[in-house]
Amino acid sequence: MFGKERSQVKPKKNILAQVIISTVMILIILTMIIPILNIFAKSFSDPALSPSMSGLRIIPVGFDLINYQIIFSHPVLIPSIFNSLLITIAGTCLNIFMTTSAAYVLVRPNLIGKKAIMVFLICMMLFDPGFVPEYLVVKDLGLMNSRWSVILVTAVNVFYLVIMMRFFGEVPNEMHEAATIDGAGHFRIFWQIYMPLAKSGIATLTMYYAVSRWNEYFRSGIYLLDSKKTTLQVILRQFVVMNSTETIVRAQDLLDYNEFAKIDVNALKAATIVVAIVPIIIFYPIILRYIKGGVMTGAVKG
Repeated sequence: MFGKERSQVKPKKNILAQVIISTVMILIILTMIIPILNIFAKSFSDPALSPSMSGLRIIPVGFDLINYQIIFSHPVLIPSIFNSLLITIAGTCLNIFMTTSAAYVLVRPNLIGKKAIMVFLICMMLFDPGFVPEYLVVKDLGLMNSRWSVILVTAVNVFYLVIMMRFFGEVPNEMHEAATIDGAGHFRIFWQIYMPLAKSGIATLTMYYAVSRWNEYFRSGIYLLDSKKTTLQVILRQFVVMNSTETIVRAQDLLDYNEFAKIDVNALKAATIVVAIVPIIIFYPIILRYIKGGVMTGAVKG
């Protein structure tokens, strides 16, 4: 009899715990989603009405595209988006190629000097030499004001390299030996065995690298001196963080004096933020399809 009462109490406690956890998680999610939706709503609102919007409103007030017309009228914005996409795509491809290649070499059990190499890499990760030596190298190589200065720098992140080594280390050594006996070379083994088996890890690092590349503004602001080669994040920082009004100067060409006076700068900032985060929002669902549990998923038999 007591056993039945205890069995009835446990399910009730489990249900109550699940309700509490679910409620807390929903509240946490709302605290992250509502500010983003509020930015979207403000960017699409009428500039005359958007100043009265609260921080919790997620529906535009008087739908209007004037904010986007203004920011896209700036001559530097479109080239900056192209530069950001170019640096992100080229830089991420370089990162993945260098990281996976180095990880494949470093997981070889018969690699000479493996411990010394790992100690050197870990020391480089823990004791960063700083920005000044990097700047001098870029300057001596003649890469100033070149997009390659931003693409080539940080080609390999040591922390991500260690993560990739963990994924490659889970590949059975017997598969490598069998492929070698069948006459496969290192490139074929790397491409047809290791890469498919570690595609979940590669997808994860691709996402990390791409987001880091897209959000890069520090090196872009220093190395890329030409305004036509600057990135979107530099413009975003100048306008949103430093309150530079250069982005809205050309609005006078689109609007008359009365309409120009009604412009809401905060709504313009919201529109600029939306332009900066939309590519990442589109990128996430694409890359998340490849992030699956288990390093052994997606094996391809060559």
